Amino acid sequence: MANLSHPSEFILLGFSTFGELQVLLYGPFLVLYLLAFMGNAIIIAMVLVDAHLHTPMYFFLGNFALLEILVTMTAVPKMLSDLLVSTKTISFTTCMVQFYFYFSFGSTSFLILADMALDRFVAICHPLLYGSLMSWAVCVRLAGAAWAAPFLAMVPTVLSRVQLSYCHGNIINHFFCDNSPLLQLACSDTSLLEFWDFMLSLAFVLSSFLVTLVSYGYIVVTVLRIPSASGRQKAFSTCSSHLILVFIGYSSTIFVYVRPGKAHSVELNKIVVLVTSILTPALNPFILTFRNETVKTVIRGQMQRLKDLKNSA
Repeated sequence: MANLSHPSEFILLGFSTFGELQVLLYGPFLVLYLLAFMGNAIIIAMVLVDAHLHTPMYFFLGNFALLEILVTMTAVPKMLSDLLVSTKTISFTTCMVQFYFYFSFGSTSFLILADMALDRFVAICHPLLYGSLMSWAVCVRLAGAAWAAPFLAMVPTVLSRVQLSYCHGNIINHFFCDNSPLLQLACSDTSLLEFWDFMLSLAFVLSSFLVTLVSYGYIVVTVLRIPSASGRQKAFSTCSSHLILVFIGYSSTIFVYVRPGKAHSVELNKIVVLVTSILTPALNPFILTFRNETVKTVIRGQMQRLKDLKNSA
């Protein structure tokens, strides 16, 4: 029978090593959080409202922007509030809920990135079949699978954490309930859980990365065969912003999570997770805007429409 002894709450160390100076982090982190929320919300609104963006590419992009908001909301508000208090506690139940949604949303975002890569592959490598291969029915199924699979797979993952015996204290050396610091508090054997975590990483992160890598391999070969330089530039421009998202997202996540075992450098992981949970969600809307001519055209059109409405009033 499992030993269900666990603390009623955990203490999150967060950025306690900064002492009283951690209050100074509140302002910059709040600005980044608001930028991430507003920037991605604007992208979602544009995808919903503007008919030019009612395509599979922007359907997946809207999903990705929504996931960026949800991942950030799962971890950052608690981190911000903890910067202003001396005792940073989180109840056991809240910790498990945060763990579940953070990794479910995060895994879904990688599968959506793979969907985006498949969309670009079909559009560039098989343009005549694009309408049938990437129909709305197909896109909804791809997005639905990307959302459903991680949320189902994370159920046994969270239940296994609930049944662990935590006898090495209740202090989590992180600003949220991350996997590695949690396992370090367990006194029961976690080797099977670590193997399960590694398999999930392979299933959701590395497999989607492989799909993206192969898709862009074919895309590069196809684009290089285009005779005109302007045609090659146009084809690459539709993919450049997606490639930047892929590089930032996969490199950081593979570094932190796609490693078996729990003896990772928690301090280094904390910095990398901070970048992925607050900095990149704030930067991604700007990357998507500055590197995407269609989005820039839509923004200019919306701004002109608002200007015309103002002048007519």
